[in-house]
Amino acid sequence: MPAADQTLAILSHLAAQRGPVPAATIAQSLGLPRSTVYHLLAVMADRGFVVHLPEERRYGLGVAAFELSSGFSRQQPLARLGRPLVANLVDRLGESGHLAVLHGRDVLYLVEERAPRRPSLVTDVGVRLPAHLTATGRAMLAELPPAQLRALYPDRAAFATRHPSTGAGADAADWTYGRLKRVLAEVRQRGWAAEDGEVTPGLASVGAPVVDHLAWPAAAIAVTYSNESPEATADAAATGVLDAAAELSRRIRGVR
Repeated sequence: MPAADQTLAILSHLAAQRGPVPAATIAQSLGLPRSTVYHLLAVMADRGFVVHLPEERRYGLGVAAFELSSGFSRQQPLARLGRPLVANLVDRLGESGHLAVLHGRDVLYLVEERAPRRPSLVTDVGVRLPAHLTATGRAMLAELPPAQLRALYPDRAAFATRHPSTGAGADAADWTYGRLKRVLAEVRQRGWAAEDGEVTPGLASVGAPVVDHLAWPAAAIAVTYSNESPEATADAAATGVLDAAAELSRRIRGVR
């Protein structure tokens, strides 16, 4: 294996761990000679890509690796890779589409493609909405480990509402952690999420998760349409977001 491949393999391995690991573990996991691993780790430590913890005899990612991830964020690859997929989805379905990421208990919209002559939406690039009320949010929350989900929603106060206690979305104030778990279980069973009138009365959305190489929800793609649309519209939207999300997962080298 060329040195460049070995270096990238070590960095990828460190990025997939929950914390720093011994050099011997890296060598065993990657099937590399220990001498090679120690040499490459020393070079990467000099350049700041890994940090050596001498007391623990372990290695972890360094500041230079973090700077790479910051550059990744600045270049907005998810938006760049996802925008043409969302645009194609909108062209095929004639309904508006979006791409969002999870930010705490909110979703943050990165891509918004409006279909002509369709209802106006509250979503737009840079807008934040409560994740548990949106199709994109539910799609991503369903992919989180139980401990992470519980940390996000420790009590009833964590569940923001958008509507008053009467009219469309009247049950928005009745969210509990138990209800959220039931909703997300349905999402995992179907493979896609849905909401009806909980963001905007009269509009429904379906969304599917985009996962990265660690099976973490990197984003979600959704389509919004009138909740009075024929059932065929909802079916086509569900199929469309699943296909688009799977393609974006593939483009970012995700596990799906």
